[in-house]
Amino acid sequence: MCGISGIVSYKNVSKRLVKSLSNLEYRGYDSCGVAYLRNGQIEIRKDIGTISEVEARERLSDPVSCIGIAHTRWATHGGVTKANAHPHLSYHQNFVIIHNGIISNFRELREELSKQGYEFKSDTDSEIVAQLLEYHYEQTKDVEQALVDTIHRLEGSYAFATITPYDPERIYCTRHESPLLIGVGPDSQYIGSDLNAFIEYTKNLITLSDGEYAILDKDGYVIKNAMTGREAQREITHISWDAEISKKGGYPHFMLKEIHEEPQVVHTVMQLESEKIAKLAEMINEAKRVYLTGMGTAYYVTVIAQYYLAQLTGKFYNTLCADEFENVGEFDEDTLVIAVSQSGETYDTLSALRCAKNRGAKTAAVVNMLGSTMSHDVDHVIMQGSGSEICVLSTKAALAQVVALIRTGIELGSHFSPDQAEEFDQRRREILQTPQYIQQILDELSGIIRLIANKIYHITNWLFLGRGIYYAVSLEGALKLKEVTYHHAESMTGGFMKHGTISLIDSQMGSVFFVPPETEKKLHTDTMSNVEEIKARGGFVLGVHSGPFNPLFDQQIILPDAPPFIMPLLHIAASHLLAYFVAVKLRRNIDKPRSLAKSVTVP
Repeated sequence: MCGISGIVSYKNVSKRLVKSLSNLEYRGYDSCGVAYLRNGQIEIRKDIGTISEVEARERLSDPVSCIGIAHTRWATHGGVTKANAHPHLSYHQNFVIIHNGIISNFRELREELSKQGYEFKSDTDSEIVAQLLEYHYEQTKDVEQALVDTIHRLEGSYAFATITPYDPERIYCTRHESPLLIGVGPDSQYIGSDLNAFIEYTKNLITLSDGEYAILDKDGYVIKNAMTGREAQREITHISWDAEISKKGGYPHFMLKEIHEEPQVVHTVMQLESEKIAKLAEMINEAKRVYLTGMGTAYYVTVIAQYYLAQLTGKFYNTLCADEFENVGEFDEDTLVIAVSQSGETYDTLSALRCAKNRGAKTAAVVNMLGSTMSHDVDHVIMQGSGSEICVLSTKAALAQVVALIRTGIELGSHFSPDQAEEFDQRRREILQTPQYIQQILDELSGIIRLIANKIYHITNWLFLGRGIYYAVSLEGALKLKEVTYHHAESMTGGFMKHGTISLIDSQMGSVFFVPPETEKKLHTDTMSNVEEIKARGGFVLGVHSGPFNPLFDQQIILPDAPPFIMPLLHIAASHLLAYFVAVKLRRNIDKPRSLAKSVTVP
């Protein structure tokens, strides 16, 4: 997955372009580059490294130009080398491109053009786009037609943009199963993989649909269908987010800033339109089969929600990891698929939705990013409104998604059991209290959790354990720790641990237990029995619980004594802080962990 951006303007674009690229760096950060048109010539500056590193060496923002494109890369095809960094230039140096996605038939196309005398300088699939544009231009002498002919030759997922001396005041771009937005300004037009590319400069955006291309100049844009050639009309969406939300605001890392925004995003989700929540509840009620799906953290959100929905409705709803969706599920017109995604562009989740729709299923989604593909493609969407999340790890967005699905469960439960209206009103009141309890954790426990992290950071193998919904919480906790610390962390139920994994327990193995409140007597008793079993074998145990102090634990995080219904949400917040502070002690690249990207938009 990569980030692409472009600007055409009446003014110099170079500094804005590099800033735009920096705002997309969480999408990929192993290499980057820019391309400008200056005096009828293409000028490329690129190298391996972060944007700040490459800017220092190559002076990306020095050229003066009114048009430019830029790219930050997360390698999929070809190693991390300067030659493989974008932008890529055509053989005769007349077209330069940036690309996000995977061209699945690039080998055949490369062989075909090689026979025509074209030489390739990189190992990437992307370079074929530049070569094809040049090849088709030589046949037609028309840039727009060359773009259309190139689109018709490509297979796979892609969003790409090109500039050329043959039409020096326009950016040409297109997309298929890979995100691309247009930012509309009074004297400048923008493109970007997501709205962070241009939110500092314009809050007006348009989402390109699959199979469309756009031509941008200083004054505006034209969008056309690549198959029919017909012009497409698009409504402009106004973004209400403040660009300041994309800045650290005095925090050392975006991850910590976003954890501290968790109380606010929970409050925001509780203020979402009731009609949107009620509509999703109605769709669930009308379906014979319901699947919740996502990838990574979003998938674990669905597992946590599965427990909440069962508790609130007395019904079981399936969860499936999106990449295995079509291999397992049963889908028809009586099926509803609910997807969860921060970006709204996750490749596997979009593929699962397309699979479901092709078989007649209805679709819905809980999404954070405005203008995303998912938000437009599903039958019903809940926009969670958590604001821009810059850290590659999802924290505040994930918690907000859980709360959105809890609200849906409360709505459903009220429908199924109208005689229990007071109980569901109580659940609503408890959810409304969640922000104050999370704020209490942030204010009173951050220092304690940091001290614990400083004592346990050297442990490189972890089990994260829980029972019931606390098992689902442990999935999220383990993922966060392994993502940001690079230490192994494995989640499982307390009972499953006894069936094989217990053989790993020794003084070098750490265990984190998410312990239910004592009011949930059986869950609490069974969980503590598992703690005893690990302690009996010399294992180290960190307990996360709501008290009182228990000397059985080697270390413990004692959470506020909140209502049991919302206690799992507090455990999630605490697990985010734990992962963060361990990573700080280990001096990890917290906002951009190695090999990770914010939104995985390729298979």
